[in-house]
Amino acid sequence: MRDKTRRERYEQKKLQAKSYPISIATVNFMHDGNLGYLIRSAACFGAQCVHVIGSVPDRSILNPPSGGLFDYVKIIQHSSPTEFVAYARNNDHEVVSAEISNEAESIHSYRFNFRRNNILVVGQEETGIPIEILQNSTKVLIPMPGVGFCLNTSQTANIMLYEAVKQLENQNKFLEDWMDGCYIHLP
Repeated sequence: MRDKTRRERYEQKKLQAKSYPISIATVNFMHDGNLGYLIRSAACFGAQCVHVIGSVPDRSILNPPSGGLFDYVKIIQHSSPTEFVAYARNNDHEVVSAEISNEAESIHSYRFNFRRNNILVVGQEETGIPIEILQNSTKVLIPMPGVGFCLNTSQTANIMLYEAVKQLENQNKFLEDWMDGCYIHLP
C-alpha cells in the first residue's frame, strides 16, 4: 500500500517536473471526459497549458478523467476559432494541427520549430479542427498503417506531445553534447 496520497505524490514530483514551450488545443467536446484526458496528457508531458475553444466543463467533471491533475494544468479558454487564431498570432505561437489530409506532413518527418512556443491542435470528435484554424496552421498526419484511420482526440494528443517532447529533448541533448565538445580543457 502506498504511504502517500495521489496529491502528495504529485506535489513531490512537481519539484522536479519539467515544462516545455508546448501547449495543446482543442474545440469543446461532446464527451467531456476527453478534455480530462487531454489535461492528464498535458500534465504528464510537461505542456504549459490546454487551450479550449468553447466551453470548459466544471472541475468536478474534468478532474476524475484527468487523474486528479486538473489543478496542475493551466486552461486558457477561447470563445471562438477566430479568437484562438488571434491569440496564437499575437503571442507568436507556432500552431500545428493533427489532420488527415493529403497536405499534411507525416509526424515522422515533421520537425517542430522550438524557436517559438508550439500549440498542438487536435480535433473535436465529430467535426474535427475548424477550417479557420487549419488555414492558419501547419498540418501533420499521424500515419496509421492498420485498418483504422482515425484516433481518439486524447490518443492523438498523446502522440503529438510525445513526438514534440522527444524532439525537444533530443535537440537539447545534442546542444549540450556539442557545447561540451567546444570547451578547451586545460591541464
